[in-house]
Amino acid sequence: MAANPANEQLQRAFRVDADPADDLLARVRVARERGAVPDVIVGGVLVGDGPPDALEPVDVSPDELRQLVDGGRLPRWVVEKGSFGPGYVQLKSLMRQESLVTVCEEASCPNIQRCWTRGTATFMIAGETCTRGCRFCDVTSGKPMLPPDPREPERLADAAAAMGLRYVVVTAVARDDQPDGGAAHFAAVIRALRERLPDARVEVLIPDFRGNWEALDIVLEARPDVLNHNTETVPRLYRRVRPGARYERTLELLERSRAAGLPTKSGIMVGLGEDLPEVAQVFSDLAASGCEVVTVGQYLSPSPDHLPVERFYAPAEYPALAALGQSLGLAHVEAGPLVRSSFEADRVADEVGAGVI
Repeated sequence: MAANPANEQLQRAFRVDADPADDLLARVRVARERGAVPDVIVGGVLVGDGPPDALEPVDVSPDELRQLVDGGRLPRWVVEKGSFGPGYVQLKSLMRQESLVTVCEEASCPNIQRCWTRGTATFMIAGETCTRGCRFCDVTSGKPMLPPDPREPERLADAAAAMGLRYVVVTAVARDDQPDGGAAHFAAVIRALRERLPDARVEVLIPDFRGNWEALDIVLEARPDVLNHNTETVPRLYRRVRPGARYERTLELLERSRAAGLPTKSGIMVGLGEDLPEVAQVFSDLAASGCEVVTVGQYLSPSPDHLPVERFYAPAEYPALAALGQSLGLAHVEAGPLVRSSFEADRVADEVGAGVI
């Protein structure tokens, strides 16, 4: 993990074109003290520690600042508005008919209406119970009662064919109860999709197999088109956010996958208490590992029992994060409030051309 001295002092600031009235400045100070906003420059007046030459400002509208400062309801930019159209209903019916599980449902993804209405979904294999207990995730954790269903790969391939998919995303719960962590089941799904849909591209979002590189090789030998493994957060927060994982292990998994000739992808959440230099370091480390695509989205707490949101990022911060990641060597950073690791994965792969034909 190489250091980036140039980014060590870099900090985010909001720049707002508004009258720096005393009541507004007072509200901003209170919000900053509770961590809801970074340094804020209101009409040229700095509320924060600065120094000004260490701040990277992004422009925030007065209305956006109000939503962030006042708290209460979720900011409007993290609330997905959509309708449950025919595509959604048909896809839900198909999933239940084939006894399939989607991470869209299990992880309470905010994009479910948008994606299902356009006929896309991320399949979750190997059951509904995860052996990890990550405090950000809404998937049920515990000890799975059964091994992965050997008939699932065929059912999933049949469903993907019925949907007419040309790009299929497959993820899984962590199966630390299995000797190979579920790697052979991943490979079986990839092979079934290749047989049933030879022209479709397959992206897999895999767990870390607890560093069992022989298990990883089983997946790599099945040759998915894109190998995705999420970094999730910055190293300092790993123990609190994903205690069963190791940052260095994640980087090694991506490096090994890239060395095997596969395009690699990862994702992080923001709003968990990280700072800008830490995010920059993650971008730099991922680029050094050979990772080409990174997704960045706002963390949203699924329930009061999960980790709280430390800060909501303003809309203008996401283009700035994307530019930062690309300046540090990443081919593409897909960033937005509701972006998730498989968000419009087909479009991202097409735009990047990350070795995917």
